[in-house]
Amino acid sequence: MESSRMKNLAVWQKKEEFLEALRVNQTVIVVGDCYSGKTTQIPQFVLEEEAVDLADDDDGSKGMIACTLPRKLAAISASQCVAEEMGVDIGEEVGYSVPLEEDCISSKTVIKYLTDSMLVREAMAAASDRLLERYRVIIVDGAHERSLATDILLAFLKQVVLKNRPQLKLVVMGAPTILEAHGKFENYFHGAPLVKLPQAMLHPVELFYTLELEKDYLEAAIQAVVKMHMSEPAGDILVFLAKEEEIEKACHEIKREIDNYNNNNDNNRQAQAQDVVGPGAANVLPLYSPDTMLMHHQNDPERKRKIVLSTHTAAEYLLTMIDDGIVYVLDTGFAKRRVYDPWLGHDAILAVPTTQASADWRTRCAGRIRPGKCFRLYPERSFHIAFLPHTKPEILESTDLVNTVLTLKKLGIEDLLRFDFMDRPNPETLIRALERLNHLGALDDHGNLTEVGESMSESTAIIDWLHLLALAP
Repeated sequence: MESSRMKNLAVWQKKEEFLEALRVNQTVIVVGDCYSGKTTQIPQFVLEEEAVDLADDDDGSKGMIACTLPRKLAAISASQCVAEEMGVDIGEEVGYSVPLEEDCISSKTVIKYLTDSMLVREAMAAASDRLLERYRVIIVDGAHERSLATDILLAFLKQVVLKNRPQLKLVVMGAPTILEAHGKFENYFHGAPLVKLPQAMLHPVELFYTLELEKDYLEAAIQAVVKMHMSEPAGDILVFLAKEEEIEKACHEIKREIDNYNNNNDNNRQAQAQDVVGPGAANVLPLYSPDTMLMHHQNDPERKRKIVLSTHTAAEYLLTMIDDGIVYVLDTGFAKRRVYDPWLGHDAILAVPTTQASADWRTRCAGRIRPGKCFRLYPERSFHIAFLPHTKPEILESTDLVNTVLTLKKLGIEDLLRFDFMDRPNPETLIRALERLNHLGALDDHGNLTEVGESMSESTAIIDWLHLLALAP
């Protein structure tokens, strides 16, 4: 924990300010970019802080520190990083709990990373621990993403858990652009103090746009990356794509294109200026899961240029955990987002245009180590007209809140129309969800969960399939 690398992270400059705020407040808000180190260091600061009182309970057990993140990938990777920093085995003092995988924790676990949806489900599953008393400190990271699960968790913690557990400490963390806007988070948590982490010093980044929209952005990205590798001086390349299958396809095609070029043009390598890598070999690597992250730590004695193809989420949470020298960024302008799909009749995860804030963050990735370049595969007018300034809360965009209502009912929330969401959804959307659950037999005429509803709430499947499963013998 005392290594110079960790102490160079921005979060260390605010360690004492954060701990002092936590000593005298039940809730503290921390804002900082993804290079600040808050995800890995704040839980360790809390663990060291005696004032937070992580002493033994009467029964001899210790209260854990929970750190939630919106994505499974981020929770697993952060736990692995912290375990390594603390010099312990993953699953012992530091562990994780994520969907569709066995819990990686033990009786020794004091720091537990998990997705926000998993913490919600823990409260749903254990009626005897609805107040999450196994945790002394709950850290909600990635709050700026405003996912449905994050908003449900924050509202539940505020209205139910914090009111009934005055000794519980809550830390809400996220990116500055959203958490600082209009004091929304501070006001929601009744004037909670805000600890602002210093921004990393960045180098200038030269920005380029296309003249027109690309008909096939994936093919355009592949060709653009190959061209960048052939023509740009030394420096790693980071490519933003929306889907994992796109990343795998692009990796294959880029490798093939570069290999074919080099096989046919062996003499070109000697003809390049000394500081130009291309058109030599390149190390083309995907980045979207903990498994793919391992590939980035493999030794490369030739020190070939890295071409990293990543989703936005993976780059946001993993980029600081890999040894990269990113100087060039290629931004396709797309990201995965939960939206209503009229063909399916329910919400789905689709590739949609990213936001201006996300595009600007992608650009800054090129300026971390020296002056860089960012190539945007869309016209400048699209950035200003087609891209929203920030990500809208999912709860305001969703036209199907059936699963959300089912979750809240399972958590014991009776009056949904008066429930204190950070952003209140359309009442008509809530009423439609209540009516549909009543029609499916999940709620009775008084709005209470039935046996069918109890069974349906135990799964995360799409609601119509849930109804069939609940009725199965």
